[in-house]
Amino acid sequence: MTDVAERPRVGTLLRDWRRRRRMSQLDLALEAGVSARHLSFVETGRSRPSPELLLHLADELEVPLRERNGLLLAAGYAPAFDQRSLDDPEMRAVRDAMQLVLDGHDPYPALVVDRTWNLLAANRGVAVLTDGADPRLLEPPANCMRLALHRRGLAPRIRNLGEWRAHLLERLRRQVALSGDGELEALLAEVAAYPGPPGDEGHAGAESAIAVPLRIAGPDGEELRFISTVTTFGTAVEVTAAELSIESFFPADAATAGALRAYLR
Repeated sequence: MTDVAERPRVGTLLRDWRRRRRMSQLDLALEAGVSARHLSFVETGRSRPSPELLLHLADELEVPLRERNGLLLAAGYAPAFDQRSLDDPEMRAVRDAMQLVLDGHDPYPALVVDRTWNLLAANRGVAVLTDGADPRLLEPPANCMRLALHRRGLAPRIRNLGEWRAHLLERLRRQVALSGDGELEALLAEVAAYPGPPGDEGHAGAESAIAVPLRIAGPDGEELRFISTVTTFGTAVEVTAAELSIESFFPADAATAGALRAYLR
């Protein structure tokens, strides 16, 4: 167990979040409606913030719920946001909503991931994307970033691997920058070290002026083309639900739509 004395000070954590958001003390004080002097005292440890002030500052800094609990613990308060297993009875409404989206998107691929990209649920269409992947990469908890970029995963079948790889790595970099999550940072370092295609410039082409496509070889070798959307629970006040993302892949042309319907009829 980590000794209380080893925990980061709440003022240090607040300062780190403020700097991550590229805000000065004065900027944050003005946004939060508190004095810059009091905020300075909180960051230096000269003043202990109330839980209400901590949550107010965290709201202004857009701190994720998991890390808001960390701020409260660092200040000696109890966490404010519950964290349940997705299997808990209280999470049934969340599970039902996820399944409704997955089923409604069939036969096109859709999947649910947690904050570190571990696969939690998927519909039938995802099997078309994962066809031929090393079964070890699909063993729970399968990680979708590893699965997409590993040479024994989807990477050999992705026709625009340089473009898609750059897109995924940029998403991960943004997540790391916004969350400060150590697990995400380690995942980014791992998958960024996977080899890219020869001559990879890592940028989107002219055809991607609207959205970066996923161009992947189908089970019969034909090219399937998708664009994707991400859905989150925008009003979540529970940690697990707030960290869920549903990624839905839409056919980018009629040939892809027809192929998916034929495969999964």
